[in-house]
Amino acid sequence: MDFIHISLVDIIDIVLVATIMWQLYRLTRGTSAYGIAIGIFLFYLLWIIVRMLHMELLSAILGQVIGVGVLGLVIVFQQEIRRFLLYIGNKYFYRIGNRFGRNNGFRGDRGGWISELAAACGQMAKSRTGALIIIARKNDLLFIQETGDTLKAEISQRLIETIFFKNTPLHDGAMIIQNGRIEAARCVLPSTERLDISPALGMRHRAAIGITEQTDAIAVVVSEQTGRISMAESGLLQMDLTVTALKEKLMKMV
Repeated sequence: MDFIHISLVDIIDIVLVATIMWQLYRLTRGTSAYGIAIGIFLFYLLWIIVRMLHMELLSAILGQVIGVGVLGLVIVFQQEIRRFLLYIGNKYFYRIGNRFGRNNGFRGDRGGWISELAAACGQMAKSRTGALIIIARKNDLLFIQETGDTLKAEISQRLIETIFFKNTPLHDGAMIIQNGRIEAARCVLPSTERLDISPALGMRHRAAIGITEQTDAIAVVVSEQTGRISMAESGLLQMDLTVTALKEKLMKMV
């Protein structure tokens, strides 16, 4: 084993590559891009084996395909690349910002408006009123707010229930809460592209997962079919929450 020399740089290199591969796996699992990624990996592995066997002609052909395929990868994986860059920015840039004194931007009585929100969700669950509420954290959701109607209103149980009442013009779409205020309603959200989502979940749940995949926001969903309360964060959905459980989780996460 004397011919193997492993330095500190080699270890760092391996760790970084493993970290990137793991994050890419997390972003593509459950989507159609996952199967494509596996196919590309096997194709690249084949190219390495062909080169090791000194099969010059086949190696040259596969090398040309791989060289031209880089542009194709950017096109095919544009959504995954965007999500990956957003993930890196959300996880590391804002963490650094917090160390230099940045706060989460929430003002006023946090416990007060969370109680109002949780109570509204409980009441809407009883009446089977569908709702989709997005709570922004460090990421600015201005690009989402611009798709809806600006409100900039104080958070209250009655206002939330009124907005999502099925006969009001604002009930269809998502409500955005940022800086302790209702910033907008009737907003359009990106839907998740994952294929492993249960068919029983509707577009509200898919939109909740989608926005939390792309930002650090929290999404609260009330199902009009079942009256169940769910919450999504980082692309993961927690279902069948009680009002008390929802309130406790929001107090810890917001």
